[in-house]
Order: sequence, then structure tokens, then C-alpha cells
Amino acid sequence: MILMMHLFTECPAQKYISQIPFKYDYSLEQLKKESGMNENGLKNKTVINDNSENLSDAVLALKEKYSIILAVMPNKITNYKLYSYIDPWLNTPYKEKTFSKKGIDCSYFLQSLYSDVYKVTLPKDPAGMWKSKSIQIFTGRSFLAEGDLVFFRYDKDHPISDVGLYLHNDRILACTDKGLAIYNFNDEYFQLRYIGAGRINEDGKKK
Repeated sequence: MILMMHLFTECPAQKYISQIPFKYDYSLEQLKKESGMNENGLKNKTVINDNSENLSDAVLALKEKYSIILAVMPNKITNYKLYSYIDPWLNTPYKEKTFSKKGIDCSYFLQSLYSDVYKVTLPKDPAGMWKSKSIQIFTGRSFLAEGDLVFFRYDKDHPISDVGLYLHNDRILACTDKGLAIYNFNDEYFQLRYIGAGRINEDGKKK
């Protein structure tokens, strides 16, 4: 499975998802039938139910999709509400100070996402998010975690120019001239502009 994920990580999502037919829930009887095994042949075999959470087909597809895009094992994808929120907005064109399917500003999008997914109210602009009392700022990169905000500086007149969302495995959700998409945080474009990150304070969550 790891080899398959490695081979398909760089391909467009729609292409490689159709090429990897994950089977999440095999019953013992189904395994016997498909493999032609009898009871003796199954003595040293273990049947594992990968859908122990009884997830719907839609959520399983989401789990599969983002495990491949982010190059992580499926068990790392557990915040289904987060990825359900992100998914329909991917590839939306960039448009400053806008939040619609015709154009989107990443800070406006993340303000809405944080409110819906994390129940935290943030300002709509990157500088306001940086200063928010709901966010604890840190500068390290090695302990970034899913849901952290990552802040960027593009010019001296705007110390905090833009913001993205850290996902997994050095992948971030951000806006560029290509639109809202998942990018590699290690790309020089982001590394040269990275200022710091922010994580939700427990006190900042809505009760």
C-alpha cells in the first residue's frame, strides 16, 4: 500500500483515486470465496476490518482521497469535517477579499473554515489572525500539526501578508495565482516567505 501511495502521490487526484480500488471491509466469507481458500488455508490469516468506525461510502472516499494527496496512511485522516469542508473549494480561483465559488481569498476562506470546523471566531485578514487572542503564535516548523495556521510575508509593507492551513506531511492549503489548492510547504516559494505559525488556544474555543 505504501508503494502504491508513493507511485501515485504526484498524479492528479481524480486519476489516481480511480486507479487504487481500496477495499475497506472484507468479511471472512467474502475472502474465502474470492481467494478459493478453505478453513485450513485461513488458519494463519487475519481479516482486518478497516472500517471499524462504520463510515459512509462518501467519508471513506474522502479518507482515501486525502490519504493519497497528503501521502499519509488512511488512519491519519480522522478530521472528516475538515476535509469535507475543504474538498468542494479546491481549485477555486484566487480573488482578493472575496469568498465565493467565483473567487476566493484564503484568509476569508480560513476564517469561515475555523468558525465551522473548530468553532473559533477569527478576523478575516492575515494580520488580524496573527494578533488574535484565540491563536498561540510559534515560529518552529518541525512540530506543525494539522489545523495550524501558517503565515507568510510578501513585502516589507505587509509584515503578515497571507495565511494558509497546515494539513499533514508538509502539505498546506493555500492560495496562489493558481487558486486554492494543496501545495508542498517545502517549496522555495513558501519557505522564503514563511514567518511563523499559529495554533488554537483552548481558551479561544467556543464553549
